Amino acid sequence: MFNKVLSLRYSLDTLIALITAALIAGVLQTFVIGQHYLIPTGLLTFAVLLGNFARFGFSDRRWAKQVNFWIGFVLTSHVFFALFWSRKYREILGDAFEIVGTLVFLLLGFLTVQYARRNKLFSATDAS
Repeated sequence: MFNKVLSLRYSLDTLIALITAALIAGVLQTFVIGQHYLIPTGLLTFAVLLGNFARFGFSDRRWAKQVNFWIGFVLTSHVFFALFWSRKYREILGDAFEIVGTLVFLLLGFLTVQYARRNKLFSATDAS
């Protein structure tokens, strides 16, 4: 299993699993410490969805691989557009914003492209 987590074939599955873990931590923080009830329910909804996408991606389900690819594509696009129009990220990171944003964009782009290639998501011969 550890080899799966570190391979490019399962890179977006791993990233989505990490996001799911962060969402679950957010659910616990907002429910237990923050004493909120609606916010953790919304976060839990996304955690359950993303957790299932990651689980089925690790199980090599093609539909989950497609969904995970598009999540990676949208996330990469978000970071790209943030490089030009984000005020909040720029305030948080200060002078390091362009360097960090560019590196995150390149990393997400690389992982997304490699994920599609290694899982043959757009291969005409492997359509199923």
